[in-house]
Amino acid sequence: MCGITGIYFLNNQKPGEYKNRVRSAVNTLHSRGPDNSAVYTGTKALLGHSRLSVIDLSEAASQPFTDPANRYTIVYNGIIYNFKDLREKLQQQGFRFRSHSDTEVLLYLYIHKGIKCLDELNGFFSFAVYDNTERTLFLARDRFGIKPLYFFHDNEKFIFASEMKALLKYDIPKTIDSSSLFTYLQLNYIPGPWTIFENVKKLSPGHFLHVNSSADIQEKQYYSLPVSLKNRDNSLSYGQSCNTLHNLLERSVTCRLVSDVPLGTFLSGGIDSSIITALAAKNIDKLNTFSIGFKDEPMFDETRYANIVARMYNTNHTVFSLTNDDLFDCLFDAVNYLDEPFADSSALALYILSRHTREKITVALSGDGADELFAGYNKHMAEYRTLYPGFREKLASSLYPFLSKLPQSRNNPLSNKIRQTVRFGEGVKLPAPERYWQWCSISDEKMAASLLVDNNVAENYKIRKKQHLGIFADTPDTINKTLYADMKLVLPFDMLTKVDMMSMANSLEVRVPFLDHHVVEYVMSLPENFKIDKYRRKKILKDTFSYLLPGEIMSRSKQGFEVPLLKWFRNELNSFINNDILEENFIIEQNIFNPLEIKRLKEKLHSPNPGETPARIWSLIVFQQWWKKFFL
Repeated sequence: MCGITGIYFLNNQKPGEYKNRVRSAVNTLHSRGPDNSAVYTGTKALLGHSRLSVIDLSEAASQPFTDPANRYTIVYNGIIYNFKDLREKLQQQGFRFRSHSDTEVLLYLYIHKGIKCLDELNGFFSFAVYDNTERTLFLARDRFGIKPLYFFHDNEKFIFASEMKALLKYDIPKTIDSSSLFTYLQLNYIPGPWTIFENVKKLSPGHFLHVNSSADIQEKQYYSLPVSLKNRDNSLSYGQSCNTLHNLLERSVTCRLVSDVPLGTFLSGGIDSSIITALAAKNIDKLNTFSIGFKDEPMFDETRYANIVARMYNTNHTVFSLTNDDLFDCLFDAVNYLDEPFADSSALALYILSRHTREKITVALSGDGADELFAGYNKHMAEYRTLYPGFREKLASSLYPFLSKLPQSRNNPLSNKIRQTVRFGEGVKLPAPERYWQWCSISDEKMAASLLVDNNVAENYKIRKKQHLGIFADTPDTINKTLYADMKLVLPFDMLTKVDMMSMANSLEVRVPFLDHHVVEYVMSLPENFKIDKYRRKKILKDTFSYLLPGEIMSRSKQGFEVPLLKWFRNELNSFINNDILEENFIIEQNIFNPLEIKRLKEKLHSPNPGETPARIWSLIVFQQWWKKFFL
């Protein structure tokens, strides 16, 4: 992995005048690329790169990388798994290579095929190529948004970077986007292409962008995620589908084992990471595996299951056993790395896992993406039971008014079950698009509006929300529609953002075999009843790989990780909340949040029925930390 940045001038300004700013931007990306850094100067552009060496560790593979004719220069973040096959084809076309890197292959493939090169890439990436003859800039991002790319432009310049903090080194304006803030208070993250700043955008997954000397900036889509509303592959039997899935995922794992540095897997003890580990262990003797345990949170500790898999495959297994104090000690390190407000609290566990894992290896495979593909979340079962209700679902819906008055909390099994049932009762009464949005949210629109001084829901927010929910229009409601929505919303802007930011904060490359586009396209083509039924989630995944793992792994329910927010807010962070980050005079002076509603939330923290209040307080803390860093 690496960090990239650059600036393209839309006027006649001299690039050399910005060289120090590019260097400064590259320095902010040091954790993404601690091994080397450099800046290229062209006629109308500057490109910067920080390198994490993974493929071809030699100086010959360093970036920015320029072709022998000194016309094309690339900066690139990612890995192309099929680069050796592509290299052979390019050699047959007369290309000669001076390195063994995928960077050089990518550049020559672009020179050879232009935009069509994107169709041949199997991997994840964001990259920019500057043509010093035509004086154009080309940028692209991988199909599913595994690697990030931010950009800004005005009448004078176009700027891009792997992270927002690098963009800010170019002294761009910092105006908070009110619609993004409103969405953040609902979802805990900001869906692209928008960001927290009005004039900064995320390049959308599966898109490329072209900039030329006439100041023409065009963004286009090169890849569209297939959606199986008509079940393209329902001619195959279930058994045949299991065989195809097995072959595709095994091939995906195998190709992701290419590396010139130490490699391993995350092994949580859940089904997804256990399958990836089992397949990887077929190819690597004494595979390195890593998991974290939580001494103070036995409800969320999965190390017993991880150890079972590790013993079964004789892996070189490491468990990082943590206390709540260990989590707390890393809290602000993780939050302060963020470029924009992002309040998925499970990011803290990933940050710690990445930090400890990086002490031993540089590349880790993870099980991310499986829940979105195979219907692994509680909301997927809730949606299934909404579409196909039985007696239990009808009972839960009728009991909702009574249950809503009972204590609800994530920190106790019983109160958490009540919380989930209440959320189900609230959602089941809504149309499918609104139900999906609510089950993705921690706050509804009324709650989000009450938190803000300017509490009018912006028209832009409604337009954006409608775009995110476009899949639900004019077609019958199905589970596959929900999974498609997750792949377009939750996966790139919550899950993959979390993985990228927390791993890159610790100079660790994380690869995601479930998101090989061949796997994704096949699974999206399958009928929904292959993935979920009344009793099981991830049905075809479990049936396909049950032979690899013991029954107690395959039959266990999904176990998420919850940071002990409520305990912290009532104890270690109590003074910080009341006397600093959410102190009343500070809130009034800041003039963003409603001090009366903030006070009400703080009081509810100490009630017997906190509900979603800890998550809402956490979103406010993350925002305030971010705001202080960038505005004070």
